Amino acid sequence: MRVDGRRADELRGLSFEVGWKTQGDGSCLVRSGGTVVLCVASVDEGVREFLRGRGQGWVTAEYLMHPRAGARRQSRDGFNGRSLSGRSQEIARLIGRSLRAVVDLKALGERTITLDCDVIEADGGTRTASVNGAMVALAVALSSLQAKGALPRPCLLGVASGVSAGLVDGAALLDLCYREDHVADMDLNVVADDAGRLIELQASAESSPLAREAVDGLVSLALKGAATIFEAQRAALEGAGVSLGALRAAP
Repeated sequence: MRVDGRRADELRGLSFEVGWKTQGDGSCLVRSGGTVVLCVASVDEGVREFLRGRGQGWVTAEYLMHPRAGARRQSRDGFNGRSLSGRSQEIARLIGRSLRAVVDLKALGERTITLDCDVIEADGGTRTASVNGAMVALAVALSSLQAKGALPRPCLLGVASGVSAGLVDGAALLDLCYREDHVADMDLNVVADDAGRLIELQASAESSPLAREAVDGLVSLALKGAATIFEAQRAALEGAGVSLGALRAAP
């Protein structure tokens, strides 16, 4: 029995509250067990200098932890002379890469969409929860652009969903909470599209090397979880009047 009573292959309680924030071009409050992340999309006309004149857009992300997201207060990243932590930068890049993988940047045109992901409560899996909530917020923003006639054609290539899996005392577990994550022999984060194709794979053995078969098993477990998360994302968007079908680019 897991620390929170779940089956080995069971996700934590998951919900997406679309439109949680009135400001922004798309927003979503995602809850994954005890982890809560607010994701907000902002659309700006124009792109950075290195992309100007190429006729394509850009999707990027920022990620920050609230000082009391965890059990003890931590100073804010980038505040009062502090540099942004390496962890925050690494996770922001992960979110950005994951979302760009499912967007036709040429169809987006020369505009930038920034996803701000702010962790309000942290109980493990904050990076994957951020990917999932940011994907929903991004879809809302794209739907708004489409409704305004600002896109020459649908530009969504797929839906990105992320989840963790890990080995804890020899058992393969899906969607680790913090108490499981910090004692895991391996913690693996997977981001995939809704066709089950891998976008990002992050894993490391915490102590001893692991057999390839064990890692393959964790990837398969995570992909099953990602498929369930996609259905929750789709249902939340449909409930908010956003059709993924209408946003899809032709294959």
